[in-house]
Amino acid sequence: MIMSENGTSKLSHNELLKIAIPTLAGNIGATLADPALDRFSEDDGQFLKFHGIYQQDDRDKRKTAKFYMFMVRGRIPGGVLSASQYLAFDSLADRFANQTLRITSRQSFQFHGIVKSGLGKVMRGINDCLLDTLAACGDVNRNVMAPSTPATSRFGAQVLEDARSVSQALLPQTKAYHAIWVEGVQLNLEAEENKDFVDPLYGKTYLPRKFKSAFAIPPLNDTDVLTNDLGLIAIEEAGRLVGYNLAVGGGLGMSHGNKETFPRVADVIGFFTPEKLVEVARGVLLVHRDFGDRTNRKHARLKYVLEEKGVDWFRAELEKRVGFKIEVARPFAFAKQGDLFGWHRQEDGRWFLGLFVETGRIKDVEGRTLKAALRKIAETFGPEVRLTPSQNLLLVNVGDGDRPGVTQILKEHGVSVETQGTVLGRASMACPALPTCGLALAESERYLPALLGRIEGLMSEVGLGQEEIIVRMTGCPNGCARPYMAEIGFVGKAPGKYNLYLGGNEASTRLNRLHRESVKDAEILNELRPLLSRYSKERSNGERFGDWCERVLWKEQPAA
Repeated sequence: MIMSENGTSKLSHNELLKIAIPTLAGNIGATLADPALDRFSEDDGQFLKFHGIYQQDDRDKRKTAKFYMFMVRGRIPGGVLSASQYLAFDSLADRFANQTLRITSRQSFQFHGIVKSGLGKVMRGINDCLLDTLAACGDVNRNVMAPSTPATSRFGAQVLEDARSVSQALLPQTKAYHAIWVEGVQLNLEAEENKDFVDPLYGKTYLPRKFKSAFAIPPLNDTDVLTNDLGLIAIEEAGRLVGYNLAVGGGLGMSHGNKETFPRVADVIGFFTPEKLVEVARGVLLVHRDFGDRTNRKHARLKYVLEEKGVDWFRAELEKRVGFKIEVARPFAFAKQGDLFGWHRQEDGRWFLGLFVETGRIKDVEGRTLKAALRKIAETFGPEVRLTPSQNLLLVNVGDGDRPGVTQILKEHGVSVETQGTVLGRASMACPALPTCGLALAESERYLPALLGRIEGLMSEVGLGQEEIIVRMTGCPNGCARPYMAEIGFVGKAPGKYNLYLGGNEASTRLNRLHRESVKDAEILNELRPLLSRYSKERSNGERFGDWCERVLWKEQPAA
């Protein structure tokens, strides 16, 4: 029996896999080359995650047989693509996936519905446009998030470059990715360099679980920075970036019925200057590597280390690794989160256009062919494309002369620049859930738009009209659309049933709380009606729904 470091518990199966094949190669290359196989083994399915791939099946078709397919997620630091890279992703989606592109809540693109025969072609196509999928999933640092709006800060470009630096510094060094997806061969696990491979940063067993990193520039918290394992809050003094406040130990995943799992907001540890960024990022990751739980994957995130050992302990451990003191945190304040829509000036005089993408899915439907419009715009005008943490999209660096043409193309494809979505829709997020995600317990992306329409009708009924309320939904408790920070959060519990959470805030600095469990679809409006009616009558001037819940509702319903 292989034991954990403290010798008390058996390591999880995932840990044993990493110990056995630290190159993360598995038997992926050989299986990929075998046309008789439509899927990979369960063990190789775990290795695939480190390569940015999830093996899934179409759950709408399970009554007849399992139809295996793959989700591929790009590693796109800060969510920034050139026009040519966007066009490459667009083409790959049409040729090998389900003709849609899904913007993730971590500023990346996901392909859905890829069959095994097309998997290698998608991966090579991504590599050919100078992007990759390495470490987009798995027990490593995931896609690094950064503020996407180019007009909100004078040093936004510097923060974006810092995000790229952290992404590069925290990449695993295995040769398996290049061998399998670029060279098209199975990595020789018996070669000395592979047999004895140990990643210089991650070691032989990588991290106990995933590790998420994000940057934010106050007062805008568009990346939900406090929900990350590693949060980097830019500090401005006298108009320049003087450093970052370090936030550690955020994370939203939990399991229904398991009180030892819970969402958590990060602790602000202190401040450091910009030249120390990579050292600090590596140091935080190493504390997770060395102290995270490798026996219970549900308890393996860095947030549990912080919760159980405390801020002072963590700061001391970090300082041991970086060799310098972390300074006292500098003052900062977040005021809001979310995106800008429509045309806005950049600091350099050019324009950017914020486009609402319902539930993050870029697709063509009758009367609104957004995907075709974006393709034509990219081909004609070549703007930079930025994916936002709220699953929307920006067209950036548009000149004065090109702006009317961009607007006209969108209009021709049924996309209005002036009127985009609804107030609730623009403030909403949803995870993909069914039919692609194997963890989904209930619908999310396919269901939320209709539910928002019903809630909008209820709000008109109780006199709230066009009031903005942040609504987020996930099909399971893992929290990919960050529902635990929403003013109203729906978390799938079973088919047609959701746990209802209330009380997040506009700045995305406060967790909401569980209000009702297992609310049936047909009962959602009945649950919300008395709450929204009271809020309409009792709110103070300018008070948002989440703040009213915190001020009034939670005093009546103390936390359990």
